[in-house]
Amino acid sequence: MSELLLHGARFLTLDADDSEASALLIRDGRIAAVGTLEEVRRQAGPAAATRDLGGAVVTPGLNDAHIHVWKVGQLRTTSLDLRGTTDLSELYARVTERAATLRAGEWLIGRGWNEALMNGEGPTRSGLDDAAPDNPVLLTRTCAHIHAVNTAALTAARIGPATSAPGGGEIQFEAGLLYETAYGLLTPAMPVPDAAQYERWVLAGLNYLASLGLTSVTDPAVDPPLYAAYRALERRGELPIRVNLLYIRRPDGGNETYGLPEMFVSDRLRCDSVKFFTDGGLSGATAALSVDYRNTPAPTRGFLRFEAEELYTLAEEAHTAGWRIGAHAIGDRALDQLLGVYERLEREHPGHVRHRIEHFGLPGPRDLERAAALGVHAVPQAIFLSELRGNFERYLPPEYLPRTYPLRSMLDAGLNVALSSDGPVVREVRPLSGLQAAVQQPMTPGQEITALEALRAYTLGGALAQGDEGNRGSLEVGKWADLTVLDADPLSHPAPGEIGVLGTYVGGEALSESTGVLH
Repeated sequence: MSELLLHGARFLTLDADDSEASALLIRDGRIAAVGTLEEVRRQAGPAAATRDLGGAVVTPGLNDAHIHVWKVGQLRTTSLDLRGTTDLSELYARVTERAATLRAGEWLIGRGWNEALMNGEGPTRSGLDDAAPDNPVLLTRTCAHIHAVNTAALTAARIGPATSAPGGGEIQFEAGLLYETAYGLLTPAMPVPDAAQYERWVLAGLNYLASLGLTSVTDPAVDPPLYAAYRALERRGELPIRVNLLYIRRPDGGNETYGLPEMFVSDRLRCDSVKFFTDGGLSGATAALSVDYRNTPAPTRGFLRFEAEELYTLAEEAHTAGWRIGAHAIGDRALDQLLGVYERLEREHPGHVRHRIEHFGLPGPRDLERAAALGVHAVPQAIFLSELRGNFERYLPPEYLPRTYPLRSMLDAGLNVALSSDGPVVREVRPLSGLQAAVQQPMTPGQEITALEALRAYTLGGALAQGDEGNRGSLEVGKWADLTVLDADPLSHPAPGEIGVLGTYVGGEALSESTGVLH
């Protein structure tokens, strides 16, 4: 039996009474006691190790309920990171620079461009032809719903002027843009990562996220090779933090549907949820609206990826087999369709697990009411309100702005809210920056939430959304000793995003310790 007594800190337990403590005892990876130092010391064995945290503030381990772990790792290792680029000529120069390091014919992969930061101009086929004439180029927009490619990439994928896009997608051949499901036409021509590469990306992502104070995350679009990589890492005991997976049923392009995989739950890895994309992204004007977007090259209301009956059939299979569904839905048309599917599932097959809505970007009062009646878990991204605000203001009709990620309305409707970043859609994935955005940067005044509500949404909210609230989300006896150690109090600090992460504990083991803000 191993014991560790932590003291010299303020422990924000987030229990039912929001009580605070000054000491915490960890026994064999779980919390054995919480309270005053005197109370906790009485329950510790004579061989217990002790650690003085020097006045730090400790919260339950922070959770990102929707972050593409392997893509975060990919951008930190092998992919060209274009997030934050503000000049199109700079983008092309960086593509040319990267191409000079590659062999002729080798694919150049990048991500993160945002035309709203470049005077409304994004990369084009001709521009990429000039920048990298000897390499197929794929540059995914920051939202991951629009992809810019050059002629070499189109040729490799046998995409020509007459090629038809699959349902829920669009090809703009002359511009070299592939929207939504049309991306799937490109993937057969691209190099296939092997298991070792996927594992490298996953570990790069998880180790970075641990340094930000995260002790658990949800990777929300996992296909069979990526699932195999996670399972291999779990078997070898190499996952540094806890991971929940949403297994994707329908990849981009075509009509292929992945079968339901083996359900798996261990202390470090959980896969009992599936994923569907019902529409596109809001920052790139591809989420499904009932009205036209503003300031787009041609009139558009975005993309619905499924007919309602097809979506119901796929969802029903998962629902009746006991899987939780985490469906991407942002625009009002997509939310209406998905809520209709969830309502039908509850009517025809009641009593199963409660499902999730990833993003939940533009709910109106009726959407909130329907979701609350179903017990849906909302998984929005407060950091979008900071980092992608200009995109929303550029593309959304004014009447939609008050309902853009309305966190206050979600909580007031009675929804469980699990906050997340959707990294690497955004550059800033630190949870405390997301907390600050939720508290200080609502799209519309009155939609801000309190720091305590935001902290709950970054801890217990995520645990509830994946059905793991018995193990984590608060500092209570019996739960995993997953802790985030901070140098200031996120409930009172004027700029929580500036708070430093001093340490991350998973199952009582310290993964990282530092001083100051970790980037």
